[in-house]
Amino acid sequence: MAYTDTDKPSDYFRIKLYAGNATNNRAITWDETDTNMQPNMLWFKSRTDTQTHGIFDSVRGAIKRLIPSSTAAEGDEAADLDSFDTNGFTVDAADNMNGSSRNFVTWGWKAGTSFTNDASGTGIGSIDSAGSVNQDAGFSICSYTGTGSAGTIKHGLSSVPSTIILKNRIAGDIYWYVYHKSLGNDTELYLNGTDAAPSSTSAWNDTNPTSSVFSVGSHGGTNASGQATIAYCFAEKKGYSKFGSYIGNGNADGTFFYTGFKPAFIIQKRSDATYDWQLHDNKRGQYFPGNVVNNRIEPNASNAEGTGDDIGYDFLSNGFKTRTSNANYNASGGNYIYMAFAENPFVTSTGVPATAK
Repeated sequence: MAYTDTDKPSDYFRIKLYAGNATNNRAITWDETDTNMQPNMLWFKSRTDTQTHGIFDSVRGAIKRLIPSSTAAEGDEAADLDSFDTNGFTVDAADNMNGSSRNFVTWGWKAGTSFTNDASGTGIGSIDSAGSVNQDAGFSICSYTGTGSAGTIKHGLSSVPSTIILKNRIAGDIYWYVYHKSLGNDTELYLNGTDAAPSSTSAWNDTNPTSSVFSVGSHGGTNASGQATIAYCFAEKKGYSKFGSYIGNGNADGTFFYTGFKPAFIIQKRSDATYDWQLHDNKRGQYFPGNVVNNRIEPNASNAEGTGDDIGYDFLSNGFKTRTSNANYNASGGNYIYMAFAENPFVTSTGVPATAK
């Protein structure tokens, strides 16, 4: 019996907390000391101030920032991130990355193996793509230029993506589009919005992704003619990542959701009504009786980190449990989607169990 595909989730995903000091060329290293992890995607947020988020990746280049809470086009930000390092990253003095007297959180994912696809030459997909991929982690960064006509794009993974987060890099006032397997191919969800998931057959061309390609229609948000687009693709890996959904019960002693690992990171949204996204992790967690992790960041907003007794989850050795009746998390009959990444698998490949906090 295979308990997990990944014994060490920290090989592929890490979280770093640091205090800003307003200096340039500041090297930040991960807390883990057993092995290096060079990230290919970094997501930054000030915890203490109303500052924009920032997402950077090695495919677009270190100075290219996208803002998940905004519809804005990609910007060149030479004073933000300098480099993706062998065991961390280097930042400059920008207020939203390293401002004095501010506290920051950074989430990092590893891809690492480059790929390119000439669709007409390989017969895989109909739109050329290139990027970086990690098969073990089920993560790829996929860059392509839209055609304005329905097509398919090689994502680089050898398994089916469960979630795709996608952004037009060039045009302003274009949403971030999210495909989630629990919602299907005929809806679109906006990472930078609070909206319920509206129906749309053109965003994903009413077609599920496969183990080689994902589909886009003529939609300007996912396939604008002549415009560069970036897609972050995630496939589920046992013991490391889980992409699922749940229905709330409206009870502060909420339902337990099995993931097969102790979570390090959960991002979720109520998908049937207008609510904010919620992001929790094990580094910022405040543990009250019951293991409640209640320090939240809202990916669709620039707000500082929030806390409260009426928000959050228990992070347990094999999943998570809602600990609130707050409608952002657990309204009776409410529909929710989530992405989760592991701190430890519930049981390692050699049969060693994880423990809760």
